[in-house]
Amino acid sequence: MSHNINRRKAVKNISISLGAIGLTGTITASSLEEKEDNRVRNQIDLKGNINHAACRWCYQDIPLQEFAEKGKDIGLKAIDLLKPEEWQTVQSLGLECSLATDTFASITDGFNNPKYHEKLQKQYLELISKASYKGIKQVIVFSGNRNGISEEMGLEQSAKGLDILVKHAEKNNVTLVMELLNSKVDHKDYQCDHTPWGISLVDKIGSNNFKLLYDIYHMQIMEGDIIATINKYNKYIGHYHTGGVPGRNEIGNKQELNYPAIMKAIVKTGFKGYVAQEFIPTYPDKLAALKEGIAICDV
Repeated sequence: MSHNINRRKAVKNISISLGAIGLTGTITASSLEEKEDNRVRNQIDLKGNINHAACRWCYQDIPLQEFAEKGKDIGLKAIDLLKPEEWQTVQSLGLECSLATDTFASITDGFNNPKYHEKLQKQYLELISKASYKGIKQVIVFSGNRNGISEEMGLEQSAKGLDILVKHAEKNNVTLVMELLNSKVDHKDYQCDHTPWGISLVDKIGSNNFKLLYDIYHMQIMEGDIIATINKYNKYIGHYHTGGVPGRNEIGNKQELNYPAIMKAIVKTGFKGYVAQEFIPTYPDKLAALKEGIAICDV
């Protein structure tokens, strides 16, 4: 007898038992069985080589509780870019917050500019402590826009501004990850827009608790050579994001990146962190788009 038939039988038995003790109403054998059948249909047989996550902002119109429940059914282990007030919702369902953030985190006003250091340090020190207390392992940071700051000066000032935070992260078993973003299409003038610049910053800081968020979509736009870069610099990378190029939509065969090959390269490096889907769904059923993305990346 199949597992699915066993599940249906168990659901029916539960409903019959409830009825026998006088509990009536909306809980019926058919409604419970339908819910269980939907859950089973949504599940994917995953290989276990990739730890799947998804970025919350791409699914903001789905309530977080619902997104977490249904996301878990289709293979998510974690959700990215959650604020402190959202952590408990996903953790109560057995998911992780794979990358913590808060409202103050700014792509444009970042650590490359000393005028933001004091404010950012105060806010991030608190966020790192909160994340550590809740068992969250990674917090996102940004370089900020250049605004005339040279590459060399941006490195120096970013390292200086991050120093106190990296030391705090070390004590709290948290890793800070700086995201690589494209400055051609989405984030004009952003400084950490090439892998070598990010690598130089990681080397300058010199801590295992500071790494890069390698966004495949953004770096395809800026420099390409994705698999070779992953092979060369994988020890510097603490997290990955996906997205179709061009357009930042679904990652199937209507865009130029070969995601199964990229995922195989990531697995080959021994990476044990999270790969988070960060494409903007265009399908009417956004969770179907996410399910497809997870299946594509599950190698």
